Amino acid sequence: MLTFDVKRKINTLRDILVGKVPDPKAQVEQITIALIYKFMDDMDIEGLEFGGTRQFFMGEYEKYAWTEMMKPENSGRQRAFLYAEGIEKMTTNPNLPQLFRDIFRGAYLPYRDPDTLNLFLKEISDFSYDNSEDLGNAFEYLLSIMGSQGDAGQFRTPRHIIDMIVEIVDPKKRETILDPACGTSGFLVSAYRHILAQNMDENGKSALTADDRKRLTKNFAGYDISPDMVRLSRVNLYLHHFTKPKISEYDTLTSEEKWDDCYDVIFANPPFMTPKGGIVPHSRYRVKAKRSEVLFVDYIAEHLNPTGRAAVIVPEGIVFQSAKAYKELRKHLVEDGLLYAVISLTAVLKPVFC
Repeated sequence: MLTFDVKRKINTLRDILVGKVPDPKAQVEQITIALIYKFMDDMDIEGLEFGGTRQFFMGEYEKYAWTEMMKPENSGRQRAFLYAEGIEKMTTNPNLPQLFRDIFRGAYLPYRDPDTLNLFLKEISDFSYDNSEDLGNAFEYLLSIMGSQGDAGQFRTPRHIIDMIVEIVDPKKRETILDPACGTSGFLVSAYRHILAQNMDENGKSALTADDRKRLTKNFAGYDISPDMVRLSRVNLYLHHFTKPKISEYDTLTSEEKWDDCYDVIFANPPFMTPKGGIVPHSRYRVKAKRSEVLFVDYIAEHLNPTGRAAVIVPEGIVFQSAKAYKELRKHLVEDGLLYAVISLTAVLKPVFC
């Protein structure tokens, strides 16, 4: 459970950054990178306390360890240099699992003011985590304070709406699950938690076997066009025990590489901003269109297994527009028996197709 103290610290970090990094999304990314950076060193320190050795910061990379960097004898300027260089070096650190190298790929420090960075690093140092679930709770709070709409028309879906949709669709432990516009993987995390909750015995203990859990984490996949969202999504899933999250940087609407991959369950709240001139998709869509909302719904319908089911949040235009592509899409969904329900949400969100 996220405590008031952790929320206060995160808000303090944003206050420190706002003069140098005014964009809320960029603030979240900087705080996330720093928390993951420190978390890796926390795991190293825990290993040392149990008589082991460092796993992540060894050899030439040891000088970049958080505890080394924050030694009192280091000046603010030295810390700024070590931290900025350390972030860049993590992508080539052979001691890191590929997941962590991917998380740090493309990450950078957008400012070099030693006073600001020293305040920021000291505040990060006050975070203490006994396990990744604590970090996951802090991370979810970070996601909740991001702006409601992204640059490409993305909307953050409120947690209670995600959980409601997942409960209706009711994913099972052996089913494959996809979010083709996953953002930070809110739907995937909620589906995972739902499956865990549905597989408890009468004593409240998990009834999943080791093989069940291994298969379960392999059954989830997500796509996103934004490398920043892919990074955040991988972190979010890692913190929920996905050691090798299957999150791909992928243009769902125009790429063909994954077209033949089908799933038992699909969840999505896709971005519905269509660029000027429309989208130019490939030729394998059933409905010919250039509008992103039509293409996303068509994509989801085309990528369900024969007994599969999906829920997608859509603009009201999908329900009411009279243009040819919209009418053709609705005809396809209804006549093929793919549409079970339309749930009307508030004006802030959109309807849900199930």
